[in-house]
Amino acid sequence: MPSDRFINERKNGWQRLEELLGLLDRASLRRLHREEVRELGRSYRRAASDLAVARAESRDPRLINYLNSLVIRAHGRIYRADAKGGHRIARFFTRDFPQTFRDTWRFTATALAVFTIFSVIGFAGTWRDQEFSELMGVSPYFRETIIETKTHWWEELNDANQVGASQIFTHNIRVTFYTFAFGAMLGVGTLFYMAYNGANIFSVVALTYRAGFGNDLVTFMVGHGVIELSCIFIAGGAGLLIGSAMIMPGDLSRADALKSRGMQGVRLMIGIMPLLVLAGIIEGFISPAPINPTIKFGIAGLTGVALYSYLLLVGRGDAGDRV
Repeated sequence: MPSDRFINERKNGWQRLEELLGLLDRASLRRLHREEVRELGRSYRRAASDLAVARAESRDPRLINYLNSLVIRAHGRIYRADAKGGHRIARFFTRDFPQTFRDTWRFTATALAVFTIFSVIGFAGTWRDQEFSELMGVSPYFRETIIETKTHWWEELNDANQVGASQIFTHNIRVTFYTFAFGAMLGVGTLFYMAYNGANIFSVVALTYRAGFGNDLVTFMVGHGVIELSCIFIAGGAGLLIGSAMIMPGDLSRADALKSRGMQGVRLMIGIMPLLVLAGIIEGFISPAPINPTIKFGIAGLTGVALYSYLLLVGRGDAGDRV
């Protein structure tokens, strides 16, 4: 094919590829419309094919150099955009997640308040009457096991730390997922789950104090408890975001409110996943270990300071932080 005819037939496609690359220079690949992304891929492939034809059939070095530069530029922009996944992950954990936590702290605080109120009810009621624990979801068999045999059941984790830790991961993820998902029940499901967990956990604590080894259980719980409970409260806040969008959308339509707050809830849930893994590791390998209680309380203090310093301070001042 003559060089001039080749250029005339293909130049519109090359110009369109340059326009799309210009859009990419001003924005990210994610900001292009779906059809523009597809067109970018098609234009890049056509330009690469044209370069192969030019190299084989054309003696015009300027055309070959132009197409070679265009294809290299397109390849670099497309695949550099794909390589930014690691950058997006880093940005999520250094900006998006902590900022979302701060933006939605009232929902998390509400979940904490409900958990705390029913924790007090569960502990006080069971301390006064051990049978009250049955109302809080503690089985009579487990209650009698605590009172009569004074079994330190958590020490069984020392026999198989790896298995125990994996089971803890699964349990923690299930609890937080339920806490979040039940927000779809107009938020009532999340509130119930927060209340139930608070009452149930602290009814068991009260039973161990009645049996005379409550301090042992608290020493076991404290090391991982700061992170684990914080994750549950954050998941509760995420669930309440969903519920509030359905019953109190504000100035937005319910669909828009659900989309906006749903995205916030999902960011919160993604953000706590690594924290749940860390809590599971501590609970599986450190909390049941026969070490000095001071170490376990020290771990609780350090993890608490580190966690809330991260949530309250990281990403502050960046664009989009409204707190």
